Amino acid sequence: MKLREFEIDNDFESMKNWVTDERMHAMWCANLIKYPLSKERMAATMTEAADRFGDVPYVAISDDGRVEGFFCYSFNNETKEGMLKFVVVDPDVRGKEVAQKMLRIAVKQAFDNPEAERVQLNVFPENPRAKRCYEKAGFVVRNYTPDAFTYKDETWGRCNMVFNKE
Repeated sequence: MKLREFEIDNDFESMKNWVTDERMHAMWCANLIKYPLSKERMAATMTEAADRFGDVPYVAISDDGRVEGFFCYSFNNETKEGMLKFVVVDPDVRGKEVAQKMLRIAVKQAFDNPEAERVQLNVFPENPRAKRCYEKAGFVVRNYTPDAFTYKDETWGRCNMVFNKE
């Protein structure tokens, strides 16, 4: 597997159907991208995230050249923390450790910056499969905020997880 920057014109078609319903969409992006996912909405959100936070979108490419994963990464110079956002993998490879591998490579790349002390991400505990995946990739819970997000008639907590540089 290798990572490369996301190219919306080449990669969006591969990933547009990975998030299969409205609830899953909310779990994935906390509705920061309007549902349903479209190329235009994705492009607008990626531009805004780049402008506001310095986010760079990436895709994970399998050894045979298939797009299997997506995430955004930014680095905060003040806190010395990297931030992973919008982490998702192709449903065809879920449960096959592809996401863990993608995250480990992302963390390794983040720590290529000698100033980086940790990498963080947020996950809804109501998405236990994602939380377990992050734990298996080496992230640990740093803090938990109850009732952080509302989706329709549900209220979800937010779990901040961190991978500390050793």
